[in-house]
Amino acid sequence: MNEKPRLRIAHLYAHFLNIYGDRGNIVTLVKRCQWRGIDVEVTSTGLGERLDPDYFDVYFVGGGQDKQQQVIAEDLFANKESLKASIENGAVILSICGGYQLLGHYYRPHEGPELPGISLVDAYTVAGNRRMIGNVVIRRDSGETLVGFENHSGRTFLGNATSALGTVVTGNGNNGEDGKEGLAQAVGKGMVYGTYLHGSLLPKNPELADEIIKLGLARRFGKLDLDKLEDGFELKAHNYALSLRA
Repeated sequence: MNEKPRLRIAHLYAHFLNIYGDRGNIVTLVKRCQWRGIDVEVTSTGLGERLDPDYFDVYFVGGGQDKQQQVIAEDLFANKESLKASIENGAVILSICGGYQLLGHYYRPHEGPELPGISLVDAYTVAGNRRMIGNVVIRRDSGETLVGFENHSGRTFLGNATSALGTVVTGNGNNGEDGKEGLAQAVGKGMVYGTYLHGSLLPKNPELADEIIKLGLARRFGKLDLDKLEDGFELKAHNYALSLRA
């Protein structure tokens, strides 16, 4: 294919869901594309904007408090079918904390009505009585470690057929009970990632960032090999986070 690869990223509800440095995930995706000469476009979407299911390759939705989730939940539900069609046709979504919770069937807070999710994945979340805060290390099935920082009271439970992002080494993960953290679930031709790892996630975990870039590019350009980057600073940050886990 002669067309130069270009990655189209949608930052969903950027104005409402952006706590604990979550915007750094967008910066990481953009810079790792640019360093390789890959064109990248970021579109921030807000309330009342309907998604074109054929346009975007990668979606990102960050974390927020219950108040912000209540603001965007209805609007996200209105985009349910478009987002599902996009993922099924090969797009990728990375969701953090509050955004992650709304990709399941529902989020039940301590106060106020139950917030309907979009049921993109088989999962649900209920507010717990204990806030789970601290450094987190998880291990993926590949053996790769991911590091981050959690700060949530929501307890997420995955369906039996839903795959976790990794197994908790240090920290609480999805619910502090089953040893699972996040999810990494194929939906049709696409992929859904959800996690409670803030801090932000991708700068300290460059392998996951590149995994998302490759999957996003594959939707329109097929499987591509990415040029190797010098990740010395990123790996120093990763390894330092590992040292903080105790």
